[in-house]
Amino acid sequence: MGDPRRGRIAGLRVVIAWPETGYAPLPKTPGSLRARIAGFVGVLLIAGGTGAVIAAVSGQEHAPQPTLSAAGATGPSAGRGLSVPRSPPVSIDIPAIDVNSKLLHLGVSPDGTIQVPSLNATPGEAAWYKYSATPGQIGVSVIEGHVDTYRGPAVFFRLGGLRPGDLVEVTLADGITAAFRVTGVREYLKSKFPAKTIYGATRYAALRLITCGGVFDYATGHYLSSTVVFASLTSSHRDDRSQSGL
Repeated sequence: MGDPRRGRIAGLRVVIAWPETGYAPLPKTPGSLRARIAGFVGVLLIAGGTGAVIAAVSGQEHAPQPTLSAAGATGPSAGRGLSVPRSPPVSIDIPAIDVNSKLLHLGVSPDGTIQVPSLNATPGEAAWYKYSATPGQIGVSVIEGHVDTYRGPAVFFRLGGLRPGDLVEVTLADGITAAFRVTGVREYLKSKFPAKTIYGATRYAALRLITCGGVFDYATGHYLSSTVVFASLTSSHRDDRSQSGL
């Protein structure tokens, strides 16, 4: 397979890890969503992991992990034909786990690294991966956040506690709020991350919420797994208080 850090799953370029540098390869084609989504896999291997040492060692509350009963489905439960126009997301609300966060828009840094929220400045904010679909568009929209930091829980600390049927609302810059329902919550080893299942093309408006989870490896300072929430668009409404262009 050549370089063991890179491979392909059903045409999707999968980045398993970059232990030497932490760098993701730049997309070969600027307009290629698949290449950028594949590069984003590398974020998941480091997001939330490096900030967890003190929180883990100090015996603080452990983040909830997905249960077998919450595994649910990776596809839509309803609303397969629903969609909303493309518009950048402004904020995310997840009432079941008390998340209310502005959304950063992150992509690829000039030096080739995948951008992630700052552990020091913005651990309480989630980030939309700007090379994925906007929430509510047909296709996969990706939002990620840290699970914890040096100071304790971060924005997606309780993500693994979601259950099928829970509500996720994403407010867009055009004033529309896209409402999603969770269909499944699963945990995957990062060494066996199913990129096609999570990032593969869909014919419905899909949302993926991702953070680190599972066992914390004290030797490397990283979590060994990722927690992934699958959700699909079920409705939308306009919030007149939102301002276009935020």
